[in-house]
Amino acid sequence: MELLKGIKVVDLTTYLAAPTAVRVMGEWGATSIKIEAPKGDPARAQGSVFNMPYEDSENLAFDVANMDKRFVTLNLKTKGGLEVAYKLLGEADVFVTNTRTKSLVKLGLDYETLKEKFPKLIFAQVLGYGEKGPEKDTAGFDATCYMARGGVLATTVDKGGTPMNPSNGYGDFQVSMCLVSGICAALYNREKTQKGDKVTVSLHHTAVFMQSVAMVSAQYGNQYPKSRKEIPNPFNNCYRTKDEKWVVMCCPEYDRDFNKIMTLMGREDMVGNTKLNQCAVVNANQRNREVVDILDDAIANLNRAEFMKIMKENDLACEAGYEPLDIYKDEQVWENNILTKVNYSSGERMLPTNPVLFNSMPEPQLETCKPQGAHTEEIMKELGYDAVQIKEYMSEGAIVGLSLLKK
Repeated sequence: MELLKGIKVVDLTTYLAAPTAVRVMGEWGATSIKIEAPKGDPARAQGSVFNMPYEDSENLAFDVANMDKRFVTLNLKTKGGLEVAYKLLGEADVFVTNTRTKSLVKLGLDYETLKEKFPKLIFAQVLGYGEKGPEKDTAGFDATCYMARGGVLATTVDKGGTPMNPSNGYGDFQVSMCLVSGICAALYNREKTQKGDKVTVSLHHTAVFMQSVAMVSAQYGNQYPKSRKEIPNPFNNCYRTKDEKWVVMCCPEYDRDFNKIMTLMGREDMVGNTKLNQCAVVNANQRNREVVDILDDAIANLNRAEFMKIMKENDLACEAGYEPLDIYKDEQVWENNILTKVNYSSGERMLPTNPVLFNSMPEPQLETCKPQGAHTEEIMKELGYDAVQIKEYMSEGAIVGLSLLKK
């Protein structure tokens, strides 16, 4: 059973966070129509940024946020284009957008306008900085609102080092899942009240929430950024192996495991060392760096596979710092359908599935995106427009079909 079957979504989105929320709803059974301006969603050309193809036949950078949608091209600045948008919204359950509010007001697609026209519609919006404050109308992107202003870059950096260099959209995809949860809650509430609602999620707010432990503990002196050399428990830390791969140890019972870990790392001379074998004593005397240095030297003599084998065989929690090429080969990934394979013009490619699974639903079948305007004429007919009207709207520039876009 598809949990959201029967739910209709109108998508007026660009780039990653907002359109991915609609893609996830599609995996759960919702149907969606994506409205693009005549110039198209700029994300269609983002493949060049990631050194990937961005043709209609193969465009994973666009597909990852837009699969399982139908595509209509409307000029919302024209009377005819807006009329078609209103007809779509009249049949919809949810409207998802990341267009800034001041632009929505100009178009006549803001929440207050739509609330009056369609009182049962769920209005869902991704914002950069939220609805209030001096930055409410400022352009917002993952790199600026989430990573920078949200504190992720400066908080997660190794003290004294350079900021992390995350993959594009790192915060966007977290925002998308937050938005989906809000939309589903609003749909549930509508069943009880018969009224729509407004759901907003900002990149800025989401980043701060995702760092909740840092946000609450910093006010008690738990200072960020941190140095891996000064970590309170050296057994909860990152280390680099001989083959220049990162591994993570997570052994919170430092006092219990000290002798065992030192022995396994070939440092039997440390067994019973009363200056270093108790976490409280290490912290009180600020000898954390000394223990980290001992482990750095020992682990640097082992390849990642050797270190992992030693730790796993001795039931000590650790994990390799996987890179994408490692994840492609991870049996755990394929057993749990974390990645799925999709056919493209160049062959089979892999895409992540969304992480929320339901026992009542089969694994979703992902369909690659269609070209811009691929469904414009088809959707116009479904809305009751005849061939003459469709041609007229096209000549006026209110709508654009695939045939015109290809010229």
